[in-house]
Amino acid sequence: MSTRTLISPATLARPRGRAVYWTVFSAVVALFALAFLFPVYWMVTGAMKSPDEVARTPPTLVPEQWRLDGYTDAWHLMQLPQHLWNTVVQAAGAWAFQLVLCTAAAYALSRLNPVFGKVVLGGILATLMVPAQALVVPKYLTVADLGLLNDPLAIWLPAVANAFNLYLLKRFFDQLPRDVLEAAEIDGAGKLRILWSVVLPLSRPVLGVVSIFALVAVWQDFLWPLMVFSDTDKQPIGVALVQLSQNIQLTVLIAAMVIASIPMVALFLVFQRHIVAGISAGSTKG
Repeated sequence: MSTRTLISPATLARPRGRAVYWTVFSAVVALFALAFLFPVYWMVTGAMKSPDEVARTPPTLVPEQWRLDGYTDAWHLMQLPQHLWNTVVQAAGAWAFQLVLCTAAAYALSRLNPVFGKVVLGGILATLMVPAQALVVPKYLTVADLGLLNDPLAIWLPAVANAFNLYLLKRFFDQLPRDVLEAAEIDGAGKLRILWSVVLPLSRPVLGVVSIFALVAVWQDFLWPLMVFSDTDKQPIGVALVQLSQNIQLTVLIAAMVIASIPMVALFLVFQRHIVAGISAGSTKG
């Protein structure tokens, strides 16, 4: 059975058809690349312009004079190293808590067959229908009562309860080959041994996706860190940029935004194949 495509193989085999196909394909790729990369270029070069040039109308596509003062001023005046470190600590802690507890809960619901396991899973998934804004006040009151304001635990503990990542892990665990797990049981491996030596090595793609989701969620969050961190020295980079931007030149602020976005862009470029592999891993039974 032949695969249906927009252009038939016979047309693609002709020189004219092949030329038209590659011309249209290249034009579409170039347009999409321009649409995605031009805002990045505009932000990076905007920090290299003078304040007057940034506010000029019509704007200039290329800086008249390439300046790096905006980046150096942003690094020192806005205390970016300290706020970046705060963000790394908060994101790393949330990632570790979420990966351990969500993996354990998903493994229990998938392989240990607990009593009322489906009811528990249904209750967990029901939380996805509750708007995140409706949970802000209860979470804040709970954190305040526990005395965790201005503490990284205020970020770590709420991040553990992630129903989407838990369900993603459970669906992946459900599709692991049963023969492999039964063979480990016959060899005398216990439940924890099977999880550590068999399930986790087979789950690297989905664990990579969950890790990226957890890190990005904390890195880009704004409202919750703004509420729990009143101490400016402990705020993450996203909140600090807003708090410190009142008396800062526009070019310095743009440079700070560029620096703040570099870690997430680098994370995506390094682990992009794991994202695709992890999302598609649970689509077929293996």
